[in-house]
Order: sequence, then C-alpha cells, then structure tokens
Amino acid sequence: MSEKENNFPPLPKFIPLKPCFYQNFSDEIPVEHQVLVKRIYRLWMFYCATLGVNLVACLAWWIGGGYGANFGLAFLWLLLFSPCAYVCWFRPVYKAFRADSSFNFMAFFFIFGAQFVLTVLQAIGFSNWGACGWLAAISFFQSNVGAAVVMLLPAIMFSMSAAMIAISLVKVHRIYRGAGGSLQKAQTEWNSGTWRNPPSREAQYNNFSGNSLPEYPTVPSYPGSSGQWP
Repeated sequence: MSEKENNFPPLPKFIPLKPCFYQNFSDEIPVEHQVLVKRIYRLWMFYCATLGVNLVACLAWWIGGGYGANFGLAFLWLLLFSPCAYVCWFRPVYKAFRADSSFNFMAFFFIFGAQFVLTVLQAIGFSNWGACGWLAAISFFQSNVGAAVVMLLPAIMFSMSAAMIAISLVKVHRIYRGAGGSLQKAQTEWNSGTWRNPPSREAQYNNFSGNSLPEYPTVPSYPGSSGQWP
C-alpha cells in the first residue's frame, strides 16, 4: 500500500508549507460513526468562527470605550485556540474512531471536557478575559448600545458552542462505553506504545484475515459425491 499523502490543512500551492495531517472521513472512519465525527469537525470550525467574531466584537468594545487589552487577548485566543483545538481534541477523536483507540478516547474526553469549561467561561464573559460574553455585553449597554449589540453575537455563539460540546461529549462517551471501552484498555495502549501510531481498522482487519483464513487451491471432493452440487 502506498503511503497516504497529507491533505490538511489545504494550503495554496504558492505557500512553501505542506499539510500536516491526512484526513478522509469516508476512507478512515467507520460508516456508522462518520456523521458524528463530521459534526465534531464542523463544531471545531464553528468554534474557530466564534473566535473570529469575538475578535471583531472586542474591537467594537475597544472603539466604544473599553480596554484594548481585550482585543489583544482575543487576537491571541484566535491564533492559539484554533490550531490547538484541532490538534488537541479533534485529532484524538478522529484517531479514536479510526483505530478504536482507548487512549485517544481518554485524551479526547479529558481535553474536550476542559474545552467545555473554557467555552462556558468565555460565554459568561468575565472582564479582561478577551471574550465578549453575556456579562461584558449586557453591562456595556450603558456605555455604547451599538458596540454592546455587536458584543452579543459572540456571547450567543459561545453559548451555542458550549451546548454542542456537551452534547458531543455525551454521545461519544455513550458509544465508547457501549463498545466496552475502559481506562484499563487505555493504560494497556500506553504501556505497549501503540497509542503513538495506532493501526487503522482496515489494517487490523487485513492483518487478521491474512493470518487466519486458510487457502484451498481446489474444491475438496468428498466420498459419495460427483463433485457437483445436487
């Protein structure tokens, strides 16, 4: 089998950088889980869009009389959390469903749970956190109504992101527990080192079937039969 060429992120040809990951839902994810994994991928995209809207809202907050530090932090969150979210919680769940990896499932649960807490805090909108949440938007109506209306958009989007994260976390956990997953399996993968590059389900199946199924060069002939089906 030829080595699969990385295709994500899809970078223009004039950029001297190459994609870092290979991603193909129909090729690597089991059919029964493709919809869920695609939804988690779209959730990552929605969260990135939320961070972009939050940056614009923090700019309106700054222009309306707020602190410029919020805009700087919002810009930092956009640059930091967009790639980190993909690497830290989407890739683990992608690899978990691709190879039925307990270690990647556990990594996903831990990091995705932390992402949920962070998104809830961003939706609340504490002062000087670089997030236009509900507290920041509602309290700013007394200073600048136009800026406060813009600030409501990321507050709504952060709330939607937190709700979708909670739903996705519950669904993945039900699938994992229903398939017999456990912390002990994750520890076994850690001790054996298979968590670094777990084989895909297709590779596991090919290896299993190739070593297990006998090959018969001809159809056996049994006594009392004419060699044909009756």
